[in-house]
Order: sequence, then C-alpha cells, then structure tokens
Amino acid sequence: MDTPLSTIAVVGLGTMGTGISDVLVRAGREVIGIDISDTAAAQAVAALEASTARAVARERITEEERQDVLARFRTFSDLQAAAEADLVIEVVPESYEAKQEVFRALDGIVRPGTILATGTNALSVTRLAADSAHPERVLGLHFFTPVQAMKLVEVVSSVLTDPRAVDAVTRLAQELGKEPVAVGDRAGFIADGLLFGYLNQAAAMYEAKYASREDIDAAMKMGCGLPMGPLELLDLIGVDTARTVLEAMYADSHDRLHAPAPILKQLSEAGLTGRKSGRGFYTYEAPGSGEVVRDALTPLGSAEAAAGREVRSVGVAGSGTMASGIAEVFAKAGYEVVLAARSQEKADTAKARIAKSLARSVDKGRMTGEARDATLALITPAGTLDAFAEVDLAVEAVAEDLEIKQELFTRLDKICKPGAVLATTTSSLPVIACARATTRPQDVIGMHFFNPAPAMKLVEIVRTVLTGDDVHTTVREVTAKIRKHPVDCGDRAGFIVNALLFPYLNNAIKMVQDHYATLDDIDAAMKLGGGYPMGPFELLDVVGLDVSLAIEQVLHREFRDPGLAPAPLLEHLVAAGCLGRKTGRGFREYARR
Repeated sequence: MDTPLSTIAVVGLGTMGTGISDVLVRAGREVIGIDISDTAAAQAVAALEASTARAVARERITEEERQDVLARFRTFSDLQAAAEADLVIEVVPESYEAKQEVFRALDGIVRPGTILATGTNALSVTRLAADSAHPERVLGLHFFTPVQAMKLVEVVSSVLTDPRAVDAVTRLAQELGKEPVAVGDRAGFIADGLLFGYLNQAAAMYEAKYASREDIDAAMKMGCGLPMGPLELLDLIGVDTARTVLEAMYADSHDRLHAPAPILKQLSEAGLTGRKSGRGFYTYEAPGSGEVVRDALTPLGSAEAAAGREVRSVGVAGSGTMASGIAEVFAKAGYEVVLAARSQEKADTAKARIAKSLARSVDKGRMTGEARDATLALITPAGTLDAFAEVDLAVEAVAEDLEIKQELFTRLDKICKPGAVLATTTSSLPVIACARATTRPQDVIGMHFFNPAPAMKLVEIVRTVLTGDDVHTTVREVTAKIRKHPVDCGDRAGFIVNALLFPYLNNAIKMVQDHYATLDDIDAAMKLGGGYPMGPFELLDVVGLDVSLAIEQVLHREFRDPGLAPAPLLEHLVAAGCLGRKTGRGFREYARR
C-alpha cells in the first residue's frame, strides 16, 4: 500500500469507467481497462481517441503526447489482466451481487498490497469489504460524472480500512487535479446523500401533478441557480440508477424522504430510464441523446382560455429590500408604481434605495441615465395604503407573518377598486388565508418573487382553489411583461422551490449534527459534486437561520413528515441569536461591518 499507484485497473468501461480511465492516462498512469463486453471496450478506446484528438485540435497537448496517452490505455475482457495493478477501481452496475463477484475474483488475482476501490455511490463499502479476503485494503472512491470536469472525489473508508490505503488514494486524487473529501461509510455519502433525497421529492411532486416537469425544472434552475433541473438530472443519471441509490439510502436511514417515489419504479420497469433509453421524464431524440423532443406532455404554449385584465398601474406595499426590488422591476417595465409604506419617510427611503440600485446599473452600462430618470419618475412613494385606490394590481411585500398579511389584505379589500388583482409575495404561508381576509377571494393570487428581485428571473404563481381564471391569466401576462419566468403551482407550503430546497438544507444540518462530515466538506461536496453555486451552509447563513427555521416549521406542519422536522442544531443556533451573516454568526462567524 505504500508503493506509488502507477498501474491502475478500471473494471467496467461504461460512461463512468471510461471517464476515470481518461483522467488517469492523461495523468501519466498505466491503465488496464477491463470489461466483459468487447463493444464497451471498443467504445472506451474510441472515446479516449476522440477526447485526445479534441485536445490536440485545441492545442492543449501535442500529437506525440496524444500517442503516449493512447499507448498507456489497454483493454481486456478478463479480470486476470488486473494481476499487476497497484490499484483496482470497480465501476460495475450498482448491485451488491455484481460488485461482490468482482471483489471475490480479485482476491485470487491481485497482490496482497493492491488497493481495491469501489466506485459505488450508495452501497455499503463495509459490506463489500467484509466479504473480501483482505477487508483492510477495500475502500470507496466515488468520482462524479462527467469525470473529466467534476473536481470532487469522495474517499470512503470503513471501520476496517487501513489508513495507508486512504492516504494513497487521497494523494492520487490530488495528483489527478481533483479535490478529495474523506467521508465515512453511509449510504449516499455526502453529495448523493443530500442530492438524491431532493431528486426523490421532485419526482414525487411531479407524480402528484402539483406542477409540470418543465415548471419544476425551471423553478430550481432559476430560483436556486442550479445547472440542471431535478427531473432533467434524474434522466441524465438514469431513473433506474436513482431508484437503486434511493433503495440503499432508505434501507440505511428509514427516512420516508428516501423511500423511492412510485413513479421511479414505474418508469424503471417500463424501461423508461432516461437519456440512455431515449425516454424518462422527458423524451429524447434518440437513446443516449441529450436533445429533448416534443411529446404528449409538452406544453403547447397556446393562449389561456380566459382573457386577462388590463394592468397599467401597480401598488407595492412594503419598504424593505424585497418591496423596493419589486417596485424597481415593475417601473423598469414601464408600469406606474405606487410604493406604499407605514410612513412617508419609510416610503421615501425605499425609493432612495431604488435610485441607488439604478445608479449602479448606469455605472455598469446596463441602462442609460435617461432610462434611470424615466424609471424613477414612474415610482410614487406614499405613506398610506389609501394611495392604492386606483391601482390595477396590488402586490404586498410586508413581513412574513400571517396576521400582518391578513390585516393588510382586509385593508386592501376596502381600498382597492373593484377588479383590482391582489397579490401576496409570501414564500411559505397559505395564500388562501390571505384571500379569505377579503370579500373577493377570486381576485387574490400568489406572486412569489425571489431575492434580489431585479436579478432573479423566477416568479412562482400560486393560485388557490378560489382564484379566478382571468386573474391567473392576468398575472402570467404581467410576469412576462416584466421579463420574468412564471411557473404555476398550487397553494401548499413551500410551493416548488422552498419545498424542495429546505429539506435538502435541513438534511445537510443533520449531517453536521451527527458528526458525519464538516461544514467545509459538505459545502465543497455540493459545489464541486453537484454544481451548486453555494454550499448549503453558505446559503443558510445568507438566507438567515431564523427565516430557514420558520420555513422548515411550516413545511413540517403542512406535510407532517418526521423527516421534515427542523434539525435541533438549527433550533439551538436560532435560540442563541446566531442567525447568519446579518448577526455576524450563524454556522460560521463573519467580520462585523
């Protein structure tokens, strides 16, 4: 185990095995590729030839270097070829039987000091090790796809693993230009342990017909900055693979959030496994293609049956960051805006905040000085809601407190003219409770903007069972005119984004609480392995731990799932006044401004 890992065997030459082989040979290792399928071996060679040819064309390597790389990759169909390997990495199908068969065979082939690594992303490394003649040399080495691009490698050790083996593969990962994270043996490890629960909830949300597949995916990409929507990602990973991973996670955790959504079983057993089969949640041009084609579930994009109402003026209630951001968005789109706060002074301050925001846009060349002046001229600050008497659309952006919002809607009901649309920007409270505070619940709808409103493209449009069709049409039309992307959802806690985001954040807290992984390792894993713009703890400290706790509590009350109960660590931090960046301390400490 102390010898350099110069010769490495990769068992299984599918997408993952081929990617790992590519990275290894480019880093100067001799690679023995092994697959029982001659076709898979030939495809692996062809993929390496193609990728290195592209590297030559882009002048990243010379033709001579390319030939050296190709010479270091040899393929075989028999495991005996691994006899001289210093390290064997298996990436055969995700089942104990398949992997145990490989490890048993390798015990009689490789040297006693050879390290055996499993590429599993969910199965128990300990169980695989215990079945080996030398359990101390078995560990997990979990790469992420596409291997060439993804920096994260999870190094998984069991209680039986020799620390020298862990050190050796950790050094190898670093030499490959990867960022290794050491984790213990737990289903899903860090990245998939957090990712697959989220994917499972998205599949269940779609199965329940709460929102369309397009809206679920758009919401998570635009609302959270993710590179792919959850249903797109399930199709890429493979619906059958996701189901297998979730089964392993559920067996380990018994958490209902990990119990595979029935639709995953239905699609898997029908052979609709995603991109590789040409159809999963979406339909693709051909098996293996990433090009989505229209199918029976694709929205036609035709006009709504109900005609919308005319909206020329908008009232925005509130004086905080969200209220001023929303007012700015409407004014930029040419709407006359009344910005009402609890006092004229607060309203003037909110307008001044908008002026600063527009000035920054001018400085960055995003708008002209004339456009700034025209936008500001459309905003009228007011110290009373009475100024909403003639607006066509009233949008409230006050504190996230149901009593405060209900009181506001009672007042709007009396002040606003007949036919005015009344919208709440709540992120988690029931829209119907606001609607019932009025005598016109058919005119009430949710318009959930995301912070910062001028930059974030998503608006969740939340209709209640009483919302009129024409009101829904009106708000969709207005959302398009302010250059935002509308997604439709029903009136239940969390809507799309928060209902999927906050259980993921809560599960990350539980990982730290259980001493499974550190804040830094979890944040790194989700950014490097999942493509998230921020790690969960970075995001929690930005959002505010008090806000996060409130949303978790709402979700738990609504769905009554034990897995959604707020992590005690989150509750303790909030009780201690550690609310994140705004207080200088949350999960991390911050310099006071």
